[in-house]
Amino acid sequence: MEIREYLPDILLTVVMVVSTLVLILRFWQDLIIAVAAALMMLSIGGLFLSLEIKMRRLEQSVITRERMLRTNLEEISTRMVEKYDMAITHLDEHVAELSRRAYR
Repeated sequence: MEIREYLPDILLTVVMVVSTLVLILRFWQDLIIAVAAALMMLSIGGLFLSLEIKMRRLEQSVITRERMLRTNLEEISTRMVEKYDMAITHLDEHVAELSRRAYR
């Protein structure tokens, strides 16, 4: 997890907090309202960051599972081809054996 990936979201969170403080500038007489509004915007920004991190983890998980499924399908396909070839070889041997017996 690199900070560079989340830098735009962090900057937008800072802008959101600053804009909230500017918006409630006339309430600076009541410091509790200003602090509460700043904390509210920080928590909303944190929720957005958390959501993005979870979405990226989910995306990586889906990509990993897709790779595993693709690998497993290729392995199953290879095994099925081998079993098919073995079955055909076995049947060819039986047909050849029966052909030899029939011509004797």
